[in-house]
Amino acid sequence: MNKLPDIKTNFPEWYQEVIYAAKLADHAPVRGCIVIRPYGNAIWENIKKILDDRIKETGHENALFPLFIPQSFFAKEAEHVEGFAPELAIVTHAGGKELDEPLVVRPTSETMIHHMFAKWIVSWRDLPLKINQWANVVRWEKRPRAFLRTTEFYWQEGHTAHATREEALEETLMMLEEYVKLAQNYLAIPVIKGRKTKNEQFPGAQATYTFEGFMLDGKALQMGTSHLLSQSFAHAFDMKFQDKDGAIAYPYLTSWGTTTRLVGAVIASHGDERGLIMPPKIAPIQVVIVPILRKETKDVVIDYVKSLQAQLKAAGISVHVDLDEHTSPGAKFYEWELKGVPLRLEVGPRDMDAGVIVATSRLGKEKETVQADQIVSWAAVKLESIQAELFKRAQDRYASMWHKADKLSDFIKNLEESNGIYQVGWCQHIDCELELKQYAASIRCMIESKELENCFACGKKSFGDVIVGKAY
Repeated sequence: MNKLPDIKTNFPEWYQEVIYAAKLADHAPVRGCIVIRPYGNAIWENIKKILDDRIKETGHENALFPLFIPQSFFAKEAEHVEGFAPELAIVTHAGGKELDEPLVVRPTSETMIHHMFAKWIVSWRDLPLKINQWANVVRWEKRPRAFLRTTEFYWQEGHTAHATREEALEETLMMLEEYVKLAQNYLAIPVIKGRKTKNEQFPGAQATYTFEGFMLDGKALQMGTSHLLSQSFAHAFDMKFQDKDGAIAYPYLTSWGTTTRLVGAVIASHGDERGLIMPPKIAPIQVVIVPILRKETKDVVIDYVKSLQAQLKAAGISVHVDLDEHTSPGAKFYEWELKGVPLRLEVGPRDMDAGVIVATSRLGKEKETVQADQIVSWAAVKLESIQAELFKRAQDRYASMWHKADKLSDFIKNLEESNGIYQVGWCQHIDCELELKQYAASIRCMIESKELENCFACGKKSFGDVIVGKAY
């Protein structure tokens, strides 16, 4: 039981160590890649199920597109190819010979999907076309970090086509709201939503909207994006249709996605010195039962805890019984705390005789004694309470690290030393935006607020407030 690095003074090391110690992932033999282990994958599957249900309920259908994309496709949209060029992995040989045309290993599927949309969209009756794909993608990562930045990662990417710009913008903002609800209602992570600057928006997009989380160390994490692509890709791929008046028109396009980075966001938002803390709504195991086994009463206790397990499962609670006889109760407590299981129940022969169960919340070390016949209803309420408390803790943390500032000189020292959220005014000039680069900071997003009158960098009139922070 190796002690984790101190989370307050050495967060990067804590983050890396807790992932491998809790068996969420392991190192892969390819630089920048990880192996996502069953426990880490179970978290992703829970997130994926919640989001996939919403994607389908909002009128989208899932499809699957090829991993390999002809390199020529990327040349059709100039901004797109320029933005992705440094990150591309390209296959030049296959089947023992050089390919006639190199193939790009999918970094995103706009080009492939738009090629197909151009075949499928003929009339206004074919619109809106709303497709989603769950897939893996490859972007050559220079500074990898497990879950947050990896060369290969898993995601969903939605792609839609609409008859009007208004419909496309409505789609873009609707999916942004779905992401915000996922983050706040299920991951227990408060987020700041807004629009990316032109310098930071998706290559080829007309507008990119983001939801940004701030982690325990005060650094920002772009948790997902929703793009109004407008018509640039439609023109690039000769995607035309006959509108209601019989005229030839180009559809308005969107794309939106979020990734296994969300697993990293959960880790970096809710951990402590003992390890992970899983929000109950996405926890692979919501309740772990640790029976206190003695030779003379072992069989009776095991039967009893299995009965408890069945009762909890019947109430829709995911529960695991730890029957490992070669590990001490103390070592088991350490392991399940490390993995962030929200509730731990301890049951021994004396507890059985007294009709009680000893319960411990992952949020604290206090133990509660609960009547056995009330454990199911108690656990359901307690899990809801833990979910709410995790979100409140994160909100309080945001409030403590959120600062409003007039000038760069007012906040840059604090930003360099302590990270944090800085709301400032901006004149919308790129030179002022780029001044932040020397401090490893950036404008995370433009928000719907105009509280500050002057630009943080040049002092000229501000056109609206922005959020500044240091990002992963």
